[in-house]
Amino acid sequence: MTEPSVDLVATVGPLDPVVALLRELLHVASANRALAVIERPGGDFGDDEPAVVDVERLSPIEVTVGERVYHLPHSIDLDLDVPVATLPAFKPLPPFDADPETGDIAAPLGGVERYAIDTRAAAALLGGANVLQLHWDTARPRVSFSVTARADDSEPLVLGIGEESFPMPPGWPESQTLAGGSTATEPDVG
Repeated sequence: MTEPSVDLVATVGPLDPVVALLRELLHVASANRALAVIERPGGDFGDDEPAVVDVERLSPIEVTVGERVYHLPHSIDLDLDVPVATLPAFKPLPPFDADPETGDIAAPLGGVERYAIDTRAAAALLGGANVLQLHWDTARPRVSFSVTARADDSEPLVLGIGEESFPMPPGWPESQTLAGGSTATEPDVG
């Protein structure tokens, strides 16, 4: 199988606002990676295949649509019609200790829930049924902690530790808090 060719571009047209949003989220959330799946990108990309917009710290921005891969310089100025929406106020937290084998997470009290709530709010800015995933460094080398949320909130949040994913119960974390369930730093992901 051959690697797809990569085109270096200065714009991805209708996806430029998504690129700007993810780039801003990366910094506001103190994340190391922000990734979005956009169901119907439009413009030259059409509506046939979803677009994956991947913004990583200190890396070119990568946009993949089907077999086509585009790179934009991370700091490129984008000509946007409207400014980036107001983002949730992510509270900076120290890296969590997250074990991918057990699913255990040691974090400041309410930290996991706070990241989940803020990621869901940020995902809503994408609109439709689009998906947002944010990654943060953990105390373990090469193991990240992630939260995945659908913009329309039609599916439960998914927590990730390294390559492992842990779907949360519907309504989490609010339902757990309101029902008097666990709001501790280790949600039941195992």
